[in-house]
Amino acid sequence: MIRFTLNGRKRAFAGPPFKRLIDVLREDMGLTGTKEGCGEGECGACTVLVDGRPAASCLIPICQMAGRRIETVESLGRPDKLNPLQKSFAKHGGAQCGFCTPGVLMSASRLKRMGAAKPEAVRAAMSGHLCRCTGYQPIIDSIAGVAKRKKV
Repeated sequence: MIRFTLNGRKRAFAGPPFKRLIDVLREDMGLTGTKEGCGEGECGACTVLVDGRPAASCLIPICQMAGRRIETVESLGRPDKLNPLQKSFAKHGGAQCGFCTPGVLMSASRLKRMGAAKPEAVRAAMSGHLCRCTGYQPIIDSIAGVAKRKKV
């Protein structure tokens, strides 16, 4: 039995220890917000936070999550109650097709003290994410829109 904290709740997994984290999240925990893009840890679509740090869930076996804290996009808000970062993505067009958005949101959500972050700093922090729809500027504008107001 592999025990961990998922979105603030104690959880356990009793399946194959080398099943990928993304598959456990989607198939066993019913959390389908995390998306698989490349399956090689290169695109950022499957990014979740593990102990507060971005991680490619397509590369991590669940056995490595014992005792860890995992946060997925579902921890940010609900469709009827979006958090400020999600609202900013809607306002600035940062989510186009939406496929990369969960991973981008998770990386952006950890930028605790951005203050009046410069776009260059946001770009550097988001460099591990690939997006084919937005050309990146709406993503940067979405994150910077929240950073100017308060913590992300």
